Amino acid sequence: MKLNEVINTTGLSRSSIYAYMSKGNFPKPIQLGPRAVAWIEEEVHKWLCDKISQRG
Repeated sequence: MKLNEVINTTGLSRSSIYAYMSKGNFPKPIQLGPRAVAWIEEEVHKWLCDKISQRG
C-alpha cells in the first residue's frame, strides 16, 4: 500500500503514521526503490484489527 492508501485506510495523518512507526507501534514500510516505499496490506489490516480488539 502506498502512503495515501494507508492514510485513507487508517484515518491517520502522515505525521501520525511516522510517529507511531518511530515508537514501534505501526508496521514499517518496505523499500521499493531509492525514493519509494510501501506498506504490506496484511500488516496494516492486522494493526487495525489489533486496535479494534484493544477497544474493549
